[in-house]
Amino acid sequence: MVRILYVIYTWLIFVPIFVVLTILTALITFTGCLLGGEKIFAYYPGMIWSRLTCYLALCPVKVRGREYINRKQSYVFAANHQGAFDIFLIYGFLGVPIKWVMKAELSKIPFVGSACRAAGFIFVDNSTRKAAARSVIEAEKALKNGASIAIFPEGSRTYDGKMVKFKKGAFQMAFDQHLSIIPITLNGPFNVLPIHSLNLKRHKMEMVIHPSVSTDGIDVSHNGLKELTEQTHEIVSSALWEEYKITLLE
Repeated sequence: MVRILYVIYTWLIFVPIFVVLTILTALITFTGCLLGGEKIFAYYPGMIWSRLTCYLALCPVKVRGREYINRKQSYVFAANHQGAFDIFLIYGFLGVPIKWVMKAELSKIPFVGSACRAAGFIFVDNSTRKAAARSVIEAEKALKNGASIAIFPEGSRTYDGKMVKFKKGAFQMAFDQHLSIIPITLNGPFNVLPIHSLNLKRHKMEMVIHPSVSTDGIDVSHNGLKELTEQTHEIVSSALWEEYKITLLE
């Protein structure tokens, strides 16, 4: 009975409010950034939108580890990618402004794509090597300007809640700009809304922010980047709920 009531609530209340909030947030972000207020409008409207989305979905959120973030420093935040609500969890509750590194196809979403471009978010285009290289240059330019970026090194959402190997792109950017990486573990978004599903489920979510990992002293010529990538993967994996961890039999 509770599940049926939640489904009714989702489609009659949550979805209509979410659509209106999304359009309003996109318009406010786009207009504010266009008028020169990127520092404020690239972050706060999206942060509020993300928090309201989690609250409206009736999903409790727990955050641990904010004390590891120095607000005066730039970082590369690297998180596992469980589902669509990863974005709301990080954007809404991380507590610091970020630029997103996101798939190019997201730029085609009405209102949202234009707002993200105005906010200076980076769209990754892997259609050609030249396009992919240009995406990296844009991300590094944002880092040079003092921004922090958030990225999902797995590249796409998980199909079963469990992590796959991290790609090296984010770690190369961190190394090139001499920035520390902050690993983030996300638990719960897979249960709320997994890939290829429209059935929202009420479920608790958790974000664990880990101590930063320095890129100083990394020797890229001797597998240093690979070791950094694997180290970050292990840190993120260490705080996963048991249901998301890979067992030896897998």
